[in-house]
Amino acid sequence: QVQLVESGGGLVQAGNSLRLSCAVSGRTSRNYGMGWFRQAPGKEREFVAAISWSGGDTDYSDSVKGRFTISRENAQNMAYLQMNSLKLEGTAAYYCALRYDNWWSTTRKEYDYDYWGQGTQVTVSS
Repeated sequence: QVQLVESGGGLVQAGNSLRLSCAVSGRTSRNYGMGWFRQAPGKEREFVAAISWSGGDTDYSDSVKGRFTISRENAQNMAYLQMNSLKLEGTAAYYCALRYDNWWSTTRKEYDYDYWGQGTQVTVSS
């Protein structure tokens, strides 16, 4: 079994930055891709960013492109989401996810991911 634990969420003023971390543990027997999603109150969960196993392939939603950066450290089984210039609409629970299939690429589809974390809350205030 694989476990994902997010951390780094909190309350931040609009325009400031926050870095989320995702720790992967358990029986990660092969390479895997990672993704970040978020769910705002009253809304469906949406794609934020994804990264391939090597880190050479990344993808971002239009709403965060240029402000957020996804990265990973495979030796540490960690993934990160650096969030700069946060906006009020960035308030949401943020989830990291892991996928085994097609680990050399990225995907925006939730059903492509095999494991999910419990989420970390990010609240952006004015």
